[in-house]
Amino acid sequence: MATINDVCRIAGVSKATVSRVINGTGQVRQSTREKVEAVMKELNYRPSSVAQALANQSGNSIGLVISDFTGGYFGSLLKQASVSAELMSKQLLFADGHNNAEDELKAVHSLIEKRCNIIVLYSRKLTCEQIVALSQSTLIPIVNVGRSLPQHVGFSITFDQSNAIEQAGKHLIDLGHKKLTYLGPVPTTPTSRLRLEGFHQLIENHASQGVEGKVCQSAFGFEEGYQATKEYLAMGQDLGSAIVAAADDIAIGCIKALREHGIRVPQDISIVSIDNDACSSFVQPPLTTINIPIVAITERAMEVAKLLIEDGTVPIPEVIKGNLIIRESAIPI
Repeated sequence: MATINDVCRIAGVSKATVSRVINGTGQVRQSTREKVEAVMKELNYRPSSVAQALANQSGNSIGLVISDFTGGYFGSLLKQASVSAELMSKQLLFADGHNNAEDELKAVHSLIEKRCNIIVLYSRKLTCEQIVALSQSTLIPIVNVGRSLPQHVGFSITFDQSNAIEQAGKHLIDLGHKKLTYLGPVPTTPTSRLRLEGFHQLIENHASQGVEGKVCQSAFGFEEGYQATKEYLAMGQDLGSAIVAAADDIAIGCIKALREHGIRVPQDISIVSIDNDACSSFVQPPLTTINIPIVAITERAMEVAKLLIEDGTVPIPEVIKGNLIIRESAIPI
């Protein structure tokens, strides 16, 4: 069965343009309208009557789905989305995905029912296939944040997780460290998977220099990093001369556990982490970390949402790289 994405691909137009043709709304060139209608006829495409009804009653709002509202990272995302929506004179409606795929889908559908003009989706748990199916099931455009997706799905903007690990580890290697430990979560989400894969690739790329790596597990969180490090130290685990922490909160919890065990950072062991959380420069020692420009990423996602609402323009997907911020938690061995 043909989908709206098939029509978009063959006609060479955006989903918003197809939606305007279907619903007879907005400005569409006559030649474009005729092309879209011809493709729909060729594919025998029949839009959902429910989707049409919702599109015809579209409100003046932007929907935002976030998988988790905890922590400074998502707080910054939500704040920037709110600022951008206000500048666009749009109401921001948000829904919590509760960090699981089923609730993320429910959150998206709840915003569709509220007749949002567009939905900005930050999903941690949905698979690429689920996001593709979701995009094909609705006329409302979806802007995907934090995931790298095929261009035909629509606009996506994501952070290069593997590159972040590469930068963090390379900084430690350049400081002379040869035995690195990765402290991060079980790879159950795209982010955690890519960060772990990035560490394995880092070690493989520098093995000829005598660099070795091991993996110790810790879920995201201050308490989680603290407890995981305590357990590894109690078992007599050798954490090497340097740690690559999958997130600042893990690193901060780890530093507390190390200090209680009489291990000094960075004199005895160096640490580099990822996120550049607001608190990372205020802990002792201040964290060397990879900055994730979540504010800039969110601002760009909202800019694209505005373009889609106004004229259906769909830019190509974008991948943003972070930058190393050197502070005091890593020194030469």
